[in-house]
Amino acid sequence: MMREAVRSQKEAPADEPVVIIVDDDADLRDALANLLGSVGLKVSTFGSAAAMLDSELPNAPSCLVLDIRLPGISGLEFQCQLARSGVRLPIVFMTGHGDIPMSVKAMKAGAVDFLTKPFRDQDMIDAVSNAIERDRGRRQADGALDSVRELYKSLTPRESELMWFVTKGLLNKQIAAAMGLAEITVKIHRGNMMKKMGVTSVAELTRLAAVLGIHGTG
Repeated sequence: MMREAVRSQKEAPADEPVVIIVDDDADLRDALANLLGSVGLKVSTFGSAAAMLDSELPNAPSCLVLDIRLPGISGLEFQCQLARSGVRLPIVFMTGHGDIPMSVKAMKAGAVDFLTKPFRDQDMIDAVSNAIERDRGRRQADGALDSVRELYKSLTPRESELMWFVTKGLLNKQIAAAMGLAEITVKIHRGNMMKKMGVTSVAELTRLAAVLGIHGTG
């Protein structure tokens, strides 16, 4: 795994956004750090992709401001490596040598924006703000999914099977026949399953099943 997915995520104050800047131009790094710091953002700067790999990712909404041309590995190659390692930081690319094919490739691979140097300060602030909001939304969605997964893990194998039948729309009598159980037993297991999943209706249960990728309907 790529430097343990850029090592483990570093604890940071909850919801304090962090911008990671990777550029081999020290003057530009400092200028960007001052610009983004002036609008209240915390900034970490690195002169190369390798230097960033030796650091820890912040455990907060974040984005990566990345130069397209870096020593050792290009920004586009680094973008691909991060994606393969499961690092999903939104990326704002910068380049002084940009062209349309590079921009298209970066955006297709998930970049939030692609700014050609020299760019306006407001363009960078807007791009970074958009990227951070995207990461904030992703983190919230990931947190919700983790919570649902923990609920699902609490089910017994029989309750998990029963959940599938319930989301398929089967009645207790039909589920009992399919599982080879008495209907009263199905009712008991169903009550326990619904309680563990924290829902009171089939509609709620079906929504959670969809989040988990359990497709009982159809």
